[in-house]
Amino acid sequence: MSASQTSDVPTLLVKIFGKDRPGITAGLFDTLAAYSVDVVDIEQVVTRGRIVLCALVTKPAAGSEGELRATVHGWAESLKLQAEIISGTGDNRPRGSGRSHVTVLGHPLTAESTATIAARITATGGNIDRIFRLAKYPVTAVEFAVSGVETEPLRTALATTAAQIGVDVAVVSAGLHRRAQRLVVMDVDSTLIQDEVIELFAAHAGCEAEVAEVTERAMRGELDFEQSLHARVALLAGLDVSVVDKVRSEVRLTPGARTLIRTLKTLGYQVGVVSGGFTQVTDDLRERLGLDFASANTLEIVDGKLTGRVTGEIVDRAGKARLLRRFAGEAGVPLSQTVAIGDGANDLDMLNAAGLGVAFNAKPVVREAAHTAVNVPFLDAVLYLLGVTREEVEAADLA
Repeated sequence: MSASQTSDVPTLLVKIFGKDRPGITAGLFDTLAAYSVDVVDIEQVVTRGRIVLCALVTKPAAGSEGELRATVHGWAESLKLQAEIISGTGDNRPRGSGRSHVTVLGHPLTAESTATIAARITATGGNIDRIFRLAKYPVTAVEFAVSGVETEPLRTALATTAAQIGVDVAVVSAGLHRRAQRLVVMDVDSTLIQDEVIELFAAHAGCEAEVAEVTERAMRGELDFEQSLHARVALLAGLDVSVVDKVRSEVRLTPGARTLIRTLKTLGYQVGVVSGGFTQVTDDLRERLGLDFASANTLEIVDGKLTGRVTGEIVDRAGKARLLRRFAGEAGVPLSQTVAIGDGANDLDMLNAAGLGVAFNAKPVVREAAHTAVNVPFLDAVLYLLGVTREEVEAADLA
């Protein structure tokens, strides 16, 4: 029966509450089946062992509604459940135009912050159609299905609110594309890994302070990325190539990195990295983690020594966005179905070019410019922004 066919049809909303146990759903519909009703809608939620089961059905034949009510109440009482039956007409009211998924991450997620987010959604003209939990650890993640307001203004409004109350909020458009095959591209230093690779090399060259000073000058705007890259790499001149293996062994993956990549690959995503660091490390990460794409700068090595120069095209802020587009083209994925993850200002072009840009434990300027931010120290929390539940993550681990 279509929505138009049920719009004026008398219906009954049957609500069952109580302690969950196997067979409740089957038992309710077995009871209703005796009255030849049609099912219009069903919703069931179990929280801490308590069930709320709602069934919207057409009214039974004339004269038998009273009997149906008595029978359902009797069945419920036999199982120590409560029943409520409400008469009405038709189905749920049509959802408003504009549908979005709003994912909220908290560590912890407080009642106060949840109330603030819900109130802000209402203030934008949105209606919360459904809420469910995606994960309870290592963070609490819940998703609101919202209609009645377009995605972009809702995202803008909630980004401001999220920053004020200290929770992470992601807003994406609803639709089939959310679960379509995608491409995820991430930065490496301080995103995929906990380290800054240039600093690991500098430690072996005994020039950590000098490298840090050049980095600071770049952050002050005195040098652009390419200038700072050349200045820092020059300090590595003369290092033996054996240092590369030492640096690779020192690299520490961000907590949740392996889980993120393994789950994405199981779900059919393609995954790549772009880095202002060096291919001597990213190529190793690509092999170890099974990445589909990897691109970075390359340290020049001559006669077994680092020359203090880089070769090839420089991967800078614009280069990262360019590589995102290149990877998307090679993967056959439209930009609207790409996700970019990064932490620094040189990731901004890439984050803005992607369908969803995620600032991961990022600088304030990056958090403000990205589509959404994750400020918990677990990279796999990004999965919840894509609507992947913790149960699906765990199932992927067993696959």
